[in-house]
Amino acid sequence: MSARVLDGSGDVLLLCDHASAAVPDDIALGVAPTVMAKHVALDIGAEALTLALAARLDVRAALGTVSRLDIDLHREPDHPQLIPVVSDGYEVPGNHAADRAERIRRFHSPYHRAVHDLVRVRRPALIVAVHSFTPRLEVGRAADRRWDMGVLSNRDRRAADLAIAFLAQENLVVGDNEPYSGRLLNATLNRHAEARGIPSLSLEVRNDHLLSAPGVATMCDIVARCVAHVRDGLARGRHSAT
Repeated sequence: MSARVLDGSGDVLLLCDHASAAVPDDIALGVAPTVMAKHVALDIGAEALTLALAARLDVRAALGTVSRLDIDLHREPDHPQLIPVVSDGYEVPGNHAADRAERIRRFHSPYHRAVHDLVRVRRPALIVAVHSFTPRLEVGRAADRRWDMGVLSNRDRRAADLAIAFLAQENLVVGDNEPYSGRLLNATLNRHAEARGIPSLSLEVRNDHLLSAPGVATMCDIVARCVAHVRDGLARGRHSAT
């Protein structure tokens, strides 16, 4: 299975597309183990943060179980970087001859079916995608990424605006659609949240905050309070509109 699903009683759903650096034994990427521990292979610390949040909030979660170098679960099936041959300057030789349809069948489709089923069986009031980003890319941009956390969204800003207002009070440098734009990179939430009218946001935490258990605990506390604030704000908005 390419999805690890956690149960919970709350009406928030957490998604962590890039939780794992695992690659099946029958796929040879030709990438060194040191590279598989980097941000190009997984979102460092995102799995630990998602698990902590799910336990703290008692909510459901779906986590990817394969490396983004095997197949990127946070890309549309026709996206050119779905099966990357280069990522932040690192070559992935084994992907040049990859069977795209087979990778989609084995990993991408089952993951998104699992998320679809979670939403169908019990529609969440809010979907939160948990990601992390590297403080500094190795090619392309030379500048450090100064944001502690980014709040990403596409056109539906209901949840994002509430989250940004909350995080502005937490002594953090918060990016609004930074270090990436949710208008451009929002595949999972576009599919499972925005297309269904469900409020959503993606939280990108700078991964140097997630390198230790105390760091994960600190970020979990902030994000858990943020998610609760957003959830409550959405509920108040619905009541005031009726």
